[in-house]
Amino acid sequence: MKKTAQLTEKEIDRIIEMAWEDRTSFDVIEAQFHLPEKEVIRLMRREMKPSSFRMWRARVQDRATKHDILNDKVSRFKCSRQRSITGNKISKR
Repeated sequence: MKKTAQLTEKEIDRIIEMAWEDRTSFDVIEAQFHLPEKEVIRLMRREMKPSSFRMWRARVQDRATKHDILNDKVSRFKCSRQRSITGNKISKR
């Protein structure tokens, strides 16, 4: 498990971006960054303004798309123009 103190600024920005996305589950964040849900919440609390954190927390609380276990009915969408992403690194242009 990677500690939040060992994350680069770029990784922290990407985790925050993924946490804000409705269709990205906490399990995906954990698979890419080895950061469990509790650590993501702790990171969000530390990096965001209190009002923004409360708004995000209310938004993701019990949201089916944020938890793969509750996510059976949600199918993923991938745009045909989306570049392939491997290991969270965008392929060179």
